[in-house]
Amino acid sequence: MKLGLLLIFCKLKKKRKMDKSKKITLFKNQRFNIHRLLFLILFLLNFISVSSQVIPAPDRSRGEGPFDRLIIRGATLIDGTGGMPRGPVDIVIEENKIVDIKNVGTPKLPIENKNRPAGATKEIDATGKYVMPGIIDLHIHTGSKTKAPEAEYVYKLWLAHGITTVRGVPSGDLEWSLSEKKRSSQNKIAAPRMISFHRPGSGKEWKDRKIITPSDAKEWVQYAHKKGVDGLKLGSFRPAIMKALLDEANKLGMGSTAHLGQTGVAQMNALDAARLGLTGMTHFYGLFESMYENNDIQTWPIDMNYNDEQHRFGQVARQWNIVKPRGEKWNALLEEFLELDYFLNPTMAIYSAGRDVMRARNADWHEKYTLPTLMDFYQPSRENHGAYWFYWTTHDEVAWKKFYQVWMTFLNDYKNMGGKVTVGSDAGFIYQTYGFTTIQELEMLQEAGFHPLEVIRAATLHGAEEIFHPLKKPIEYGVVREGLLADMIIIDENPLANLKVLYGTGAVKLNDENRQVERVGGVEYTIKDGIVYNAKQLLDDVEQMVQKQKVFRETSTNQLKN
Repeated sequence: MKLGLLLIFCKLKKKRKMDKSKKITLFKNQRFNIHRLLFLILFLLNFISVSSQVIPAPDRSRGEGPFDRLIIRGATLIDGTGGMPRGPVDIVIEENKIVDIKNVGTPKLPIENKNRPAGATKEIDATGKYVMPGIIDLHIHTGSKTKAPEAEYVYKLWLAHGITTVRGVPSGDLEWSLSEKKRSSQNKIAAPRMISFHRPGSGKEWKDRKIITPSDAKEWVQYAHKKGVDGLKLGSFRPAIMKALLDEANKLGMGSTAHLGQTGVAQMNALDAARLGLTGMTHFYGLFESMYENNDIQTWPIDMNYNDEQHRFGQVARQWNIVKPRGEKWNALLEEFLELDYFLNPTMAIYSAGRDVMRARNADWHEKYTLPTLMDFYQPSRENHGAYWFYWTTHDEVAWKKFYQVWMTFLNDYKNMGGKVTVGSDAGFIYQTYGFTTIQELEMLQEAGFHPLEVIRAATLHGAEEIFHPLKKPIEYGVVREGLLADMIIIDENPLANLKVLYGTGAVKLNDENRQVERVGGVEYTIKDGIVYNAKQLLDDVEQMVQKQKVFRETSTNQLKN
């Protein structure tokens, strides 16, 4: 396809030279720059597919296995339950199931081979390394035709960061998402396993329909269930519609989460939705509104306009001082959420640029791993969602810093009461690149007061529990335990000592022996469904994709100048 587009470009350029005298006169008079026009046409043709959806991932060429009997030897295990690490252990995987975890020695003493599991058809030496469950990211979207046009780019960044399960909310169009989910479940593509949530009214058969009545709402849920949709991504619907959607979803064993947006939150906050049967909420919308001290709605400025995204994202942080931490309403909300077994999926990292936009714009990973088209999308724009830096001020950043302090206190209080907080990234907006944002979310949970073991539990066990909760089934992954699916990561640094070692870029460390600055860590292997992926190799693939786009952009620009 790209070769064909380059040939088109050459023909256009040749034709331009043949009619040069006529064109120069025409466009000079009109003060029109033909170079810019041709570049724009070629660039857009190259990165916009014929359909509106991202290009599906190619058939899998990375990853080995599953194996008849894979043994990971000598690792220190962080099992995901919150329990103390232990090791050295040997972990035995047959096909895609964990069948044995055996203690094989004592730290700092040689391991005696006589007591170790035998019969391996494949071995990984994990001596001195750490194993933990694969990360579960419960809030993802898969690129777009303008910012990340190929699903392969996104999937490989997720796997490279140890993310073995993602919940699309949605990941793309309904039919496209279900197709990619099926291909991933069959391991035909290099991608995490996929849970597919969708917004009411989505799907080709509903293209020209709207959900206006409770009967419409129930009909769509039944339609989505028959299609194979796992759950609902809800907005702040009016109560009658919300109740109908949730009643039908819960009856059919479908999950639900909600972004309770500001345009409807006055009639449907987080507590309202939880009482109607919502499995859990994502983001923070509707949370603060459930415990205002002296207000029923946020006291917006009189010129507030939701469609102005600097208004939308700048003003929402001003809620920090209209709730009372650990006051009567705060505590009552915590207790009712706990009674309802309500899941909180905060997605703190996606908004973190709000408290320091310069840091987000200049993150370590952008140069190697952020596509130029994605970086373009991040730049201040009144058209691109999440590009609301029209004139971001110190006042805005201070408001977000104070907002985070209150929000994090609530999350930590809920966790301390036994409530379940999970991990979600929502990357692809606001200077947040796929994979890296998920690890930043782990860091922010630690900032909120979670012990690193609690952070990993949120990212693994509790994520799995949110997925299986509506099914009323035991988890099938999310913990490294006999009988569960083989989803795990191997890393040569201790993530409990420093969560930064989970970033694809690793952590910066001074080597005191040679006085050189090094980067340590980065996931070494990601195992999904028994298939072993070399995480560094996946990152190399992503870097090549980024470089290819940069070269194409530079070459096209130079050609148009000549």
